[in-house]
Amino acid sequence: MSELFGEAFDRELSDIPVELERIRDLGQSVGATLTRSLRGAMMEGRSLRGLLSEIGRAFADIALKAALKPLGTLVSGSIESLFASLNPALGGVKPFAKGGVIGSPTYFPMPGQWGLAGEAGPEAVMPLQRGADGRLGVAGGGAVTVNFNVTASDARSFLAAEAEVNAMLLRAVRRGGRGS
Repeated sequence: MSELFGEAFDRELSDIPVELERIRDLGQSVGATLTRSLRGAMMEGRSLRGLLSEIGRAFADIALKAALKPLGTLVSGSIESLFASLNPALGGVKPFAKGGVIGSPTYFPMPGQWGLAGEAGPEAVMPLQRGADGRLGVAGGGAVTVNFNVTASDARSFLAAEAEVNAMLLRAVRRGGRGS
């Protein structure tokens, strides 16, 4: 559906089952409170005024709990996220040993400071490796195969194209040397 209405609409739709569950829980609480109050009034012979007062207090308590539940969830989620971000052992850790993309602003610890990546859009994390010459470069580059197909009608036409083939081979080697 995100193609039609966008991701925000999909997020709103994903919240519907949670809200329906909260409404179901609220309805069950109201039903249990009414049943308990009516049973208590009949068994103990309490007045209608006392019964209605107790039901009103119970409804106020249920409404207050329902109203404060999202706030409690927000606070507990924030605290959990804070501790998880400060201690990777408590939360999920996404490894980037093989590389990856950071698509939104992300803070990460560095010796004596905090780093920030993805603040201006997606950024790549790429593993580095030292080459045979000792220079540091992006890992993962392997051997490159370069094929030249020379079509010649005879040996004389092949020899005539030799200079052109040599120049093409030299350019390919130089391009490969820049990438490592």
